[in-house]
Order: sequence, then C-alpha cells, then structure tokens
Amino acid sequence: MSTTVVDLKRELHGLYSAKREPALVDVPDLPFLMIDGRGDPNTAPAYADAVQALYSVAYTIRFALKRRPDAVDAPVMPLEGLWWMPDMATFSTEDKSQWNWTMMIVVPEQVTAQVVEAARSAAAITKPLASLGRVRRERYAEGRCAQVLHVGPYSAEGPTVAALHGFIAEHGYVLAGKHHEIYLGDPRRSAPEKLRTIVRQPVARGE
Repeated sequence: MSTTVVDLKRELHGLYSAKREPALVDVPDLPFLMIDGRGDPNTAPAYADAVQALYSVAYTIRFALKRRPDAVDAPVMPLEGLWWMPDMATFSTEDKSQWNWTMMIVVPEQVTAQVVEAARSAAAITKPLASLGRVRRERYAEGRCAQVLHVGPYSAEGPTVAALHGFIAEHGYVLAGKHHEIYLGDPRRSAPEKLRTIVRQPVARGE
C-alpha cells in the first residue's frame, strides 16, 4: 500500500515562512480546522480548552488518514489565530479581554467535513473536552496581505504590529480584515525570547 505524502509547509512555503522585514503575499482559499471564542487568551479558560480540542481533532485526523486504504501522511501544521474586535479601529494588542478569536490549523484537501465529524467523535472517547463539538472545517481566503516575522514573546508584539501597519500605509494599502498570527514556536518548549510568530494583515487598496 502506497502512501501519499502531503507536506503543506513545503507546498505553502511562502505563507508559513517570513522575514523580519514586512512583505506582501497573496493567500489563496484554503481548508482549515477552526474554533471560535472570545476573551484574553492568557486568562480565559475557554481558550485553553478550545486549543486543546483543535489539536486533539487535528492529530486524530492525521492518524486516521494514515490508516486509510489510500493512505495520506500529512503532518499537523502550526496553530494560527485570527483576532479582531467589532470595531477594528480600536483593536489593540494591549487590551486582549475584548478580543474575538478564531483558532485554526490548515489541513489538506483530503480532510472533508465527514472526516472532521468522525475525528471529533473518536477524539471525544479518549479526551472528552467541552469544545470538541465546536471544531469545524471551513475554507478561508485572505487574498492580498502583508506579513512579517516577530521574534520574541507575544506580549512584545506591539512594535512589530505597528511596523507592519506602517508598511501597509506606505505602500498605499489600508487594513481590510482580521489580525492574523501563525505560531511557529511552541511556548511550552521555547524560551519567550526565541518564539517565532508570523504576523499577517489582509489589505486593500486605499482610496
């Protein structure tokens, strides 16, 4: 039995790597596992439960795909987060208590809604998390974005975000969507000063 290897990190290299200098990228329509919530990720218990549920479904899917007759080996991709407020003009990295968020992990096209449903049921047997039922599959297309690599603790992202927004304005664009972060490092294993995060912002042409 042959196995199809799907290396999304390689296939989508330009979207899952970045430099410390801001750059423009075009992000296509992609399938994700997603879960929504609200509140400060550092203090809201629902956030930790949601992220654990997301990973639980993601890894259950990975092992299920490898066991299929048409086996697929697709490593689990990094955790990502969309962060926003009803009025993005007041969005601040300093006050996170009012943030809405969608945590997500990009998945290969072989991951259908039926595959996700089966994975939720299987994951619930071994780890009955409250948030499992809210994990869903959804496509998401950002289009033209600006992104930059932030190295250091999440709490120190302010200057990086400000520099990214400045780059967007200098190139004749305006902010057009949700603040997006891609977590390349694991805070459980990396020192805060060594964490690597891609900060991405959808843009549109200014008037």
